[in-house]
Amino acid sequence: MSFSIAGKTAIVTGAANGVGLAIGRHFVQMGANVVFADMDEKTLTHEMGEDADKEENVRIFAGDLRKKLTIANLLSATVEAFERVDILVNASRQVMETDPLDPDDNSVEELLQQNALTALRVSQAVARKMIKQADGDFSSPIGSIVNLSSIAARRTHPNLLAYSVSSAALDQMTRSLAVSLAPNGIRVNAVAFGSVMSASLKGSLKDHEELRDAIVESTPLHRIASPGEVSDAVQYLASDASAFVTGQIITVDGGRTLIDPAAVSAH
Repeated sequence: MSFSIAGKTAIVTGAANGVGLAIGRHFVQMGANVVFADMDEKTLTHEMGEDADKEENVRIFAGDLRKKLTIANLLSATVEAFERVDILVNASRQVMETDPLDPDDNSVEELLQQNALTALRVSQAVARKMIKQADGDFSSPIGSIVNLSSIAARRTHPNLLAYSVSSAALDQMTRSLAVSLAPNGIRVNAVAFGSVMSASLKGSLKDHEELRDAIVESTPLHRIASPGEVSDAVQYLASDASAFVTGQIITVDGGRTLIDPAAVSAH
């Protein structure tokens, strides 16, 4: 099977920065049509450039995907530009610290909404479109959905309660959707990564320089991953090379979960 995604149309959410942006750019380089979606219009436009929509295989879409109407508009914009959708990458994710003993702390609700429920709603809408465009022919794979998760789903860090819970929910959602959509030829998988030099981690390292040494020390490969290393794993799951892979959570963490102490932040 080929790792090629050339000619396929992909929607990448959370594409204004960090891992989502890296995945979108990687997909463009691999010849895919890509819709970069994010609620941060200013950053999205800055990163992609004012003339991004004039490129043949690139479109940008700004909007709050927590709203169902925005999801519908995203699909409409994608189909108008490229006629179909073959790949969805749910890369929109937020990290937020939690006070586990504060009854007024709403971080669990907020991150479940942002990191899990929004991905579910976008996946449902895209899956319906994939099924419709297959026109009843499910003899071969018709689409791939890839969720971005975290090793925080399997590790305990009290101050990341909300992030851990939302990541675990996303993993289970991945498995459940994989079973539900398998008869329709749609595969659903996730990439759970450890410390990647994303925008959020850069911010953390800027304020807490000692964190870098702690992360490296807790990672058998003794370094922090680049966003591009996650992009390669996502491409595999989006391509026909993984045609018999569904419901899997692929870990990209440099061996972190093999020895990870609870005290080191997993994001």
